[in-house]
Amino acid sequence: MDVPGPERRLAAVVAADMVGYSRLMEADETGTLARLKTHRIELIDPAVARNRGRIIKTSGDGMLLEFHSVADAVLCAAEIQRRMARRNTDVSPARWIQFRIGINLGDVIVEGNDIFGDGVNVAARLEMLAEPGGICVSGAVRDQVGDRLDDILFEDLGEQIVKNIARPIHVFRVRLEQEQKTGAGEANDASLITANTKKPSIAVLPLVNMSGDPEQEFFADGLTEDIITELSRFRDLLVISRNSTFVHKGKAVKVQDIAREFGVEYVLEGSVRKAGDRIRVTVQLIDAETDRHVWAERYDRDLEDIFAIQDEMTCAIVATLPGRVEAATHDRAKRKPTDNMAAYECVLTAKVLHHRSTREDNAEAQRLLDRALALDPNYAHAHAWKACVLGQSWVYDWCDDRDALFKQVAAELEITLALDDNDSDVHRILAALNLNRDEHEKAAYHQERALALNPNYDLVVVQQGELLTWLGRPEEGIDWIKKAMRLNPYHPERFWSHLGRACYSAEKYAEAAEAFSRITRPDYTHHAFLAATFARMGNGVAAAAHAAEVLKREPTFSVGAYLGTQHYKREVDRKRHEAGLLMAGLPA
Repeated sequence: MDVPGPERRLAAVVAADMVGYSRLMEADETGTLARLKTHRIELIDPAVARNRGRIIKTSGDGMLLEFHSVADAVLCAAEIQRRMARRNTDVSPARWIQFRIGINLGDVIVEGNDIFGDGVNVAARLEMLAEPGGICVSGAVRDQVGDRLDDILFEDLGEQIVKNIARPIHVFRVRLEQEQKTGAGEANDASLITANTKKPSIAVLPLVNMSGDPEQEFFADGLTEDIITELSRFRDLLVISRNSTFVHKGKAVKVQDIAREFGVEYVLEGSVRKAGDRIRVTVQLIDAETDRHVWAERYDRDLEDIFAIQDEMTCAIVATLPGRVEAATHDRAKRKPTDNMAAYECVLTAKVLHHRSTREDNAEAQRLLDRALALDPNYAHAHAWKACVLGQSWVYDWCDDRDALFKQVAAELEITLALDDNDSDVHRILAALNLNRDEHEKAAYHQERALALNPNYDLVVVQQGELLTWLGRPEEGIDWIKKAMRLNPYHPERFWSHLGRACYSAEKYAEAAEAFSRITRPDYTHHAFLAATFARMGNGVAAAAHAAEVLKREPTFSVGAYLGTQHYKREVDRKRHEAGLLMAGLPA
């Protein structure tokens, strides 16, 4: 009886490995593994499934994939490399996670769930020829794909001799068309922008409500905030936060005065009139130094065109400003606005109410967001803002059960992340949530995503400084917190608290005392920090006075219990804080 030989078949084989895996693991083993796992869950595994492939096996730094279609294999590899490049945008180059990918079409031997043979070996050799973030394919793959795939080109690298393969392999490098449009040098330059880089700067004044209906104030204010958010996505543009510019709402102001107050070069002002399903937005961009109109436009459209109006407006502004920010990078396709205009208006109003920071306005904002989600359950930004508003209730203890509310915030964020992974507010809140759980690696990942998606959002920027302090990098944290204060000169007082903590951790005690002294209504935690700070400075009288204030406001205070609420990653930072508190005479 003849024994059948091993099963063979023709397959498209993809071999991938991570660049610099050993170096990254040596520098930060836990963080590298956490980030790699996150990329697998959120990017790689879904891309493989979406392109009808299967994962044969994975190692610490590599993976082997199989596809029935060569085109699917190339599309999957291109998707992974493009999206990984975007994810690295705001990460230090030393911490970039990049892959090399090789693709071959050849005969494989099937054994259980594994594959072997020449087809696999060639794919592995092609992967070794690829550049970091690049893809190399065999001539067989190039011949099969032809010119059928949009945005993908091939560069002929000729015949190559590779290890353990007797015959030369004809190799092609895959060129993703976006590489042609934005050179590698530009991408790298963008990723290296520091907190102190000089950029074109702009303040957006609240749009004037011209409808005559006081109820439309919420719409005008919400639309202003959306414009600020859209402009803030451009990393080569510094945009003053809405909290600061809204100080001037309803006031007659001079452009030059606004520019001096906020230290900006340009001011955007305008008006909005909404009547039924029609909207008219008039805006003008002014060069503050010369008081000259640089650009002006009037949009008279159906209300459902509001997102298109925002796109046109922001692209026109960044294309006009010095530096010629690349307007084409404005990619609304990555975010998912709603088609339901009533839901959109509910979210606009809820945002305005949230910023008032009162229990009653918070409750009304929750009601409006629930209404928005009833109208459009898949409206990702509404879910994100519901999490934010619920988070405000949790922070101020406007609830009966804080643990249950914390779980509700987490649940809303999970829903939002599943609907839209490109909302900066989602990643900002997820970073804070994970920090409260002392999951520093997850917090850092979501913070990086938030910063990449909206690098001028003051709440994201200040949180970057706060997180760096918890991670043991307070000097960098100070720079980011000061940048947030620059973006929002009328920032919340908690920014001073973040700065004080960073200065204390950096052993800049005089600066820490100055920062905490700016808080007009300090609570017992602020007094505890001041007590520790003055103790470190050798001022026993001031330290004792603040320690007494701590015990007056919180009679059960103990250093051990208090430090249990702090999120330091490094024990040396926790010990520094503990030593100052004990030196001030606070009970252990």
